[in-house]
Amino acid sequence: MNYQETTNWMFNQLPMYQLQGASAYKKDLTNVNLLANHLDNPEKKLKCIHVAGTNGKGSTSHMLASVLQEAGYKVGLYTSPHLKDFRERIKINGTEISEEFVCGFVAQHKTFFEENDMSFFEMSVGLAFDYFVKENVDIAVIEVGLGGRLDATNIITPLVSVITNIGIDHVQFLGNTLELIAAEKAGIIKPEIPVVIGEYTPETQPVFLAKAKENSSGIYFASELITEIYPSDLIGDYQEYNKKTVVQTFRILNDQTNFKVSFEHIKSGLLHVVKNTGLLGRWQQLGANPKVICDTAHNKNGLEIVLKQIQKENFENLHIVLGVVNDKELDEVLPLFPKNATYYFCRPNIPRGLDAVLLQEKASSFSLQGNTYNSVTDAYKEAKGNSAKNDFIYIGGSTFVVAELPLNIGN
Repeated sequence: MNYQETTNWMFNQLPMYQLQGASAYKKDLTNVNLLANHLDNPEKKLKCIHVAGTNGKGSTSHMLASVLQEAGYKVGLYTSPHLKDFRERIKINGTEISEEFVCGFVAQHKTFFEENDMSFFEMSVGLAFDYFVKENVDIAVIEVGLGGRLDATNIITPLVSVITNIGIDHVQFLGNTLELIAAEKAGIIKPEIPVVIGEYTPETQPVFLAKAKENSSGIYFASELITEIYPSDLIGDYQEYNKKTVVQTFRILNDQTNFKVSFEHIKSGLLHVVKNTGLLGRWQQLGANPKVICDTAHNKNGLEIVLKQIQKENFENLHIVLGVVNDKELDEVLPLFPKNATYYFCRPNIPRGLDAVLLQEKASSFSLQGNTYNSVTDAYKEAKGNSAKNDFIYIGGSTFVVAELPLNIGN
């Protein structure tokens, strides 16, 4: 199989949360441990940083990788989901895994995958770990896919664990309270491995403290420990929390491991995240006059911050291109959106995408008015056509909406 055929097989034949949602979620680590044994346990040969959280874990992972690259290390980076190409998930020093390696890995192990009913995510994790070991990376930054305790990445023993924050999301898997979700995320805390907490609430802090005590793990609350302000090329307001988390993580690496990262490495790494890692879709500007911003924020906590940042902008009229997936808690997120905007409702082009008419109907009950469009592209074109040079266009609601935009060009 060529690369397209290989990734099509991965996407379509085996369970994939990105496409299917709940039916792709596995509730134990049996399969991924079986795969790890089959691959000669690459996870035991890696030095890692493990990153979980409701929001910000992708940005934080890319920041960590960027700083480590500035410090001269060969850095593996595993994240999800991808926006344009599967290979975005697996990078070394910002360079995506080759099509040839992906094809070769799947071809070599395809029979094993089929015989053992491996999920898309399990295969992807195995591929990343195998690739990082074979390429002899110095360190790998591993982002949790969903939750923590039962996530396929949770077979690693990292140098430090990171939990960015806790919010209400994926309640069908993780629980419907902050305490329950925190318990799932805290499942990445390993015995005697330090953990950095980016943000906490009165509900989540006791959960983290109890889990850290149970595991004799040092626990560090970055929001209390870090006071320095570091500039970054990631300019979303929510990045302020993530930057503190990153700085505290490097304090621990410097103090408790053989990795050495200087202030200058941190400063330079945070300023060059996009250049070093290729991160896309975080308060990313796609155009000016009118100003066009897209962002992958998709749950209540993330959208609250993004929508507040929009209100800080100077504009005459606001246009919002909005699409969501069908398991989104609309009663929680739609009230966050401003009523004094023109909406362009669309459906992201994945099986889980919510029909634009259904979104429009639900939005109208919150006094959000606009028309429906057949695609994200059509909605974006209409928004641009209706906008004057002093207007503002925001595109979001789902990672999969942002994935359909021209992210690498300025219009």
